Amino acid sequence: MRSIWGSKLKLAFAATALGGGVGAAKIANSDDPATALKLCTTVPVRLFRLSVTAAAIAFDYEYSLMGLPEDSDERAKVEHEVHTRSARRLEDVCFKNGGIYIKLGQHVGQLDYLVPLEYAKIMRESMLNRCPTSTYDQVCHVVKKELGGTPEEIFDEFDPVPIASASLAQVHVARTHEGQKVAVKVQHTHMTDTAAADFATVEFIVNTLHRFFPSFDYRWLVDEVRETSPKELDFLIEAGNNVKCMDNFRRLSPHIADYVYAPTIYWSLSTSKLLTMEFIEGPQVNDLKGIKKLGIRPHDISKLVSQTFAAMMFKHGFVHCDPHAANLLVRVLPSDRSSFFGKRKPQLVLLDHGLYKELDTYTRTNYAALWKALVLADVKGIKENCMKFGAGEDLYTFFTSILTMKPWERVIDPAVDHLAINDQSDLQIYGPEYFSQVTELLRRLPRVILLMMKTNDCLRSVNNALLQRPSLESFLIIGRVSSEAVIEEKQLHAKTLFSRISVWFEEIALEARFILMRMALWALQFKKSLSL
Repeated sequence: MRSIWGSKLKLAFAATALGGGVGAAKIANSDDPATALKLCTTVPVRLFRLSVTAAAIAFDYEYSLMGLPEDSDERAKVEHEVHTRSARRLEDVCFKNGGIYIKLGQHVGQLDYLVPLEYAKIMRESMLNRCPTSTYDQVCHVVKKELGGTPEEIFDEFDPVPIASASLAQVHVARTHEGQKVAVKVQHTHMTDTAAADFATVEFIVNTLHRFFPSFDYRWLVDEVRETSPKELDFLIEAGNNVKCMDNFRRLSPHIADYVYAPTIYWSLSTSKLLTMEFIEGPQVNDLKGIKKLGIRPHDISKLVSQTFAAMMFKHGFVHCDPHAANLLVRVLPSDRSSFFGKRKPQLVLLDHGLYKELDTYTRTNYAALWKALVLADVKGIKENCMKFGAGEDLYTFFTSILTMKPWERVIDPAVDHLAINDQSDLQIYGPEYFSQVTELLRRLPRVILLMMKTNDCLRSVNNALLQRPSLESFLIIGRVSSEAVIEEKQLHAKTLFSRISVWFEEIALEARFILMRMALWALQFKKSLSL
């Protein structure tokens, strides 16, 4: 045992020393002496803490599982215990180090079935609800540096207590001198100070662990956070995403444009580290009690959420990739009047536009074709489009199962409700025995598809919270919108009269099929209502 811990400490010290060199290169590039001093005192401590944790996790796996048969019950039990211990260690180091580490932990928490379930569950429960806050003095420092005055000078009113805090920033309610109520998003000061060095050290540790333990390969996750976090740290990019998102709905999806909204940006009061936007009140999308108080049916919200994100993924090619409940608010459509039965029309308010992914035409069209095939249980189409994303002959069925959370037999079942989640057993089909397949699949798939999978998980969670039962209509919406996107792309490339007629007949056939599926859905729902 002593030799084990000796090896562990050697790895920790080696990683700290070598990683320190990587971090030092980032520190040396700092132009601000005060910032450089802060980096010199904080980064090595964070690095050592991370190194010890990484070594502990790696050796826990290596020696706890040593000698246990691959498919034995004992190994499964021990593996669950190691996953849980390791997830707690990772949670602890993320909170102690803060900043980018919390962002990394949040990514892990939203990667159901891409990481062991114990990691996703523990990180999701803690990372989204226990984010640190900046002091009011730190907030004042950011406001003065970015806008040239104190909060009391720039705004007529400014609440010093934040209404929300996330990994990168916190939000304060304020009122402009013109009387408008606004939300002011202020970046945590430590984010920009240590981000570059933290990125470098985390990347080094993950690469080092992969060299020692080849089966541990989460380099793609570090690559993703490294690519997306600098964009999320620039609030002007977030503001631009906000505007582009709304413009896409007006141009490409006008039939639902009025039902989707993003807060108005106050550009004169916004910079890369401070964002001022319209303040909007409303319950979160999973707050059933609050939604019902507004006179809105949860079913209508579920339908609108599905329409909104299907349009983004399959038609706009510009996707909000962080649609958890806190980023989706609900309010009554401003122009709506109560119906005879007292029901109101909903408007979905999209918040936090920092994390978007742009899909090129090839990716968008093939992803739409894949979901069209999944909804229609088209075996040939499923395989063909999975292969285009690199899943391969050996893993394409596994890929579809992760996308739908259904075993392959259910994916290709022609029943209209074949993709609906009917029981909890379906949610447990990806255990430790699939770890090597998951790792290999993640290595093959384009990173943009990994983010789409994360977005799917978030949306599935939202729909389940809203309906608390299988969401059959959501899959029909996804099937219809993805089919429309495929047809529109074919129409663009139809150059001859024959090809145009062929696409037209395909469109009519698809429309007829979805009408029949809708009728089957109504019949199924009616049958279920009689059995209650």
